[in-house]
Amino acid sequence: MKPASFEYIRIDSAEEACALLAEHGDEARILAGGQSLVTVLNMRLAQPKRLLDISRTKSLDYVRIAGGKLAVGAAATQASVEWREHLAREVPVLALAFPNISHFQIRNRGTVCGSVAHADPSAELPLCLALLDGEVVLRSRRGARVLKAGDFFQGMLMTARKPDELVEEVRYPLASAGTGYAFEEFSSRHGDFAIVACAAAVNGESIRLAVGGVADRPRVIVLPHLAGNALDDALNDFAWELEARDDPHASAGYRRHLVRQIGRRVIEQAGCAIPSAGGH
Repeated sequence: MKPASFEYIRIDSAEEACALLAEHGDEARILAGGQSLVTVLNMRLAQPKRLLDISRTKSLDYVRIAGGKLAVGAAATQASVEWREHLAREVPVLALAFPNISHFQIRNRGTVCGSVAHADPSAELPLCLALLDGEVVLRSRRGARVLKAGDFFQGMLMTARKPDELVEEVRYPLASAGTGYAFEEFSSRHGDFAIVACAAAVNGESIRLAVGGVADRPRVIVLPHLAGNALDDALNDFAWELEARDDPHASAGYRRHLVRQIGRRVIEQAGCAIPSAGGH
């Protein structure tokens, strides 16, 4: 299928985008990389009257360290983050997750903010943002507001963004001293959306585990240090809390099994990845 007709508008600034969103609301959609939106348009699941193309908006194309976080602007591609020289040191879980995201051609065009705004529960970038308790900056003509990932993601392809707001920036906290990180996912083929994805952050005080592909949004649990049967029991309880459902890709029981198995592995891997005292 082909998309319904629309007006294409090239955007030169965040202010212009916000002005048009304020004027047209739900009848306008932001186009950045287009890797999620174009598919939705072609299937006519969305039929906006105007597409606001921010892909060449220079003021929104940045990746920088600010306030202890990796800040990524709305026009920055996934590749521009993936190929940062020190990404594995800055945000290790992102460096681990990027190779699992579709294929490099998609990452060359797709944007980080676009993936977060789309809020697919199987997507890797929202999962990492949830694990790290990162932030989403929403801008409108009324001003800017900052939401934690847990408040931004509200359901299957649903977020707290209002019709007149632009996802201007996402912020991934930098690696914490004494914390190890791990990521693993299971998919039908490499590059497909994850049937189950797990990411973990482990330090001397707690275990933080994020799971995607099961519930209607990335879900996070914080556990004390557990081992053996105690960890298995906690993972089993969490797997059931996610309320997995059968679908054409996997049964609910299989997804729970993957949460238990992959969840344990990433926790163990993150624990082994904790930097030694005085290490680099």
